[in-house]
Amino acid sequence: MTSNTETAVTTQVHRVYIKATPQAVWDAITSPEWTEKYGYGGRSVYDLRPGGPYIAYTSQAMRDVGAPDVAIDGEVIECDPPRRLVLTWRMLMDEGTKAEGFTRLTYELDEVGGVTKLTLIHDLSGAPNLSRLMSGDMEQMGAGGGWDWVLSDLKSLLETGSSFVIV
Repeated sequence: MTSNTETAVTTQVHRVYIKATPQAVWDAITSPEWTEKYGYGGRSVYDLRPGGPYIAYTSQAMRDVGAPDVAIDGEVIECDPPRRLVLTWRMLMDEGTKAEGFTRLTYELDEVGGVTKLTLIHDLSGAPNLSRLMSGDMEQMGAGGGWDWVLSDLKSLLETGSSFVIV
C-alpha cells in the first residue's frame, strides 16, 4: 500500500548566536519600538505577565496590500526576563492559518562566551500550513522566509545597527 500523505514538522527549533547581551536581545524581542525594526516590520505588544495578551500588528506596507491590522495574537504563559518567554501564538493573516488555532512559542536566551544564544522553539502540532510558512518553505510563493528570516534580521539589526530591507 502506498500513501501520499503530506506531513509537516510539528516542532521547529531555530537557533542563532548574537553578539549582544541577553538583555539587549530580550528588549529587541519584547519592546514595541524594537519589534517594528526587523522581520516583517510590524509592531508587537506584550503584557509580560502570565495570562497577558500578545498582539503583533502588520506593517503599513502589509496593510496597503490588504493584510489585516493584526497578524498574530496570543497569550503570555511564562515570562522570566531576560531568559525565557513562552506564549501561545496564532497567525491571523489568512483563514487557513487562523483556523489551525493557537500554537506554542518559546524563546530561550543564554549567555555563551560573551554572546547570546537565542533558541526559538515553535510547537506547531496540528498546524501544518503554519509549519510550512514558518519553516520558510513558502518563500518562493511570496510568503516570506519564516523564522530564519526574522532571526537573521534580528541578529543583523543588533550587531550592525541596520536590518534587511523589507519589500
